[in-house]
Amino acid sequence: MPDVIIRKMVTSIEEIFHEGGPRANTPLKRGYVMAVIENPYAGSYVEDIQPFMEDLKPLGLEMAQKLLAALGVEADQIEGYGKGSIVGVGGELEHGALWHAPGGYAMRGVLGGAKAIVPSTKKVGAAGVRLDVPVTHVDASYVRSHFDSIEVGLNDSPRANEMAVILVMTTGSRVHNRAGGLDAKDIKGEDGLR
Repeated sequence: MPDVIIRKMVTSIEEIFHEGGPRANTPLKRGYVMAVIENPYAGSYVEDIQPFMEDLKPLGLEMAQKLLAALGVEADQIEGYGKGSIVGVGGELEHGALWHAPGGYAMRGVLGGAKAIVPSTKKVGAAGVRLDVPVTHVDASYVRSHFDSIEVGLNDSPRANEMAVILVMTTGSRVHNRAGGLDAKDIKGEDGLR
């Protein structure tokens, strides 16, 4: 199995006090961590790529722990999450799909077994491409107040032979959410949906 070779890692945290409405007593924190890694399959078609998912698991755990620490809160204060990947133009979309399990299970584990599926997106793109990573509630995907996305990207990444893997977390709903739907306080927590 190939080694995971990291060129760089970036963590970004934002605190949102308002979006033009009343100032929140406690700001919403949103953040992401991105690792830019060598894509061992760039430049040629490889049939069996699944073993690289195992290799990515330690990186997923490291990134989830790093992001939680950067947000400066306890795991039970994280209410939203998501993941994504950007594959450099020397690779293929399927290489980005290898991040689904390592990224998702790492966040669920670090957060104490969150129930909802971790939303995801991926794309192939040149250095500097941006990706909107979807966010949903950690325990119930139908909590509309937590539907969101976090835009990520780096001016020099990914290079053609690289891929960027991304995790995102938030501490709550959109700061002025008022679009209705299932409220977080009403989650049953039985199926990851409601």
